This record gives sequence, C-alpha cells and structure tokens, in this order.
Amino acid sequence: MALGKVYPSPEEALADVFDGATILVGGAVGAGLPENLLRALSNGGARGLTLVYSAGAGSISSTAGNSSGKSSIESLVMEGRVSRIISPMPFPPNAGGQIEDSWRQGEIQIEILPQGVLAERLRAGGAGLGGVFLPTALGTRFQEGRERREIDGKSYLLETPLKADFALLKARAADTFGSLVYQGSGRNWGPVMAMAARIGVAEVGRICEPGGLDPEAVVTPGIFVNRLVECP
Repeated sequence: MALGKVYPSPEEALADVFDGATILVGGAVGAGLPENLLRALSNGGARGLTLVYSAGAGSISSTAGNSSGKSSIESLVMEGRVSRIISPMPFPPNAGGQIEDSWRQGEIQIEILPQGVLAERLRAGGAGLGGVFLPTALGTRFQEGRERREIDGKSYLLETPLKADFALLKARAADTFGSLVYQGSGRNWGPVMAMAARIGVAEVGRICEPGGLDPEAVVTPGIFVNRLVECP
C-alpha cells in the first residue's frame, strides 16, 4: 500500500493505467528516462496507449534488465500496446527498428512535432490555456485546416494544448510532498510534462522528509506530482 504519495514499487504506482491512456515520458536521448516506470508499464496490461516523448527516447535501450536490447518504448510497440506516438523524433532516421517497422506496416500512428512546438503545446495544456499561436508551420502542408491569425502584422497558426492522463518522470531526489530535484539535463522535459498530466508519477533516487531538500534546487513543486517510487 502507498504511504501518502510514496509507493512501494513502480508496478503499484501504475496499476490504474487504463486502455487508451495518453502518457508523457520524460527525459531525452538517454538522460532522465524513467526506465523503471516504463518497464512497469510494459508489465501491465493497458493497450491502445498514446505515448508522448522527446527526441531519442524511443531508441535508448534499457540500462537495467532489458535482455532484448530494445528500449522499453520499443517493447511496448512490439507487444501491440501502443496505438499512437507524438514525438519530435520517434525513431532514428534510416536506422530501422520496431517503431519504424510498426509505423510502416500501419500498426501505429505517428505525429511528428518540432521540439519547440511540443514544449509550447504541453505548456499550454499545463497552464490551462486554450492554445498558442506559432509561426512554425506557415507555408507548409501542415497549415491546412488550421486557424490562422494576424498579430502585429505577422501570421500565426493555432497550436492546441496537449494534456495527458499520466506523466512518467525521473528525478534525482524528492521529498514526501512530491517536490522534485532533477539531475542535469534530466530536467529538460520533466517540469512541463508534470504540469500537463492529470497524474504525475516520478521515480527518484532518494526520498526525504519535508525540509530535506534545498528549496532553491526544487524545480517541480509537489502539487504536480501525485506518486513517488524510490529507485536508487
């Protein structure tokens, strides 16, 4: 059983992930990936998942116990558990792999977004905004069917907010209230994803009592984190 926000295992922290859930996966290119939570998600039974992650996260192999050599995201795709991926780079170009194979066979849908657009859509979702106007897709086929607006003499397209059911995060330390301290570039996506999800779940190297963290080092306040799992 959970003690407040602290759960005894990744599996118990993700026991209520349901079919069709949208899940944000923190980290980028090997830094800050919540591999323990991803493996717990793979061990669960939820299907039809939408996964949202940054460049490279789908191609980094697990560092702890994935004997197949595939990343946990690739394993989820191979098991037929994923229906859609939203990412700036869902798989390395021209490198092959399970994600690309499943996409080419029509088994999953992929939406590719520039990293800046993904970040702004997540920020809008977390801040409760109705969307943001960006110039990114102007003059391309991606502007079709999108609201266009002139602001101060420049044209912009509406980007809708992106919200999720769960955010899977990794941090260096947390207190029992859920305040998070990240390690280096591991903080790149964690803060904005924590805000954009209904339930934030973090695996952390150390959990301490309130007052045990330097308040100046806390990046994500506990209000955005619902569940913690200690994974030294």
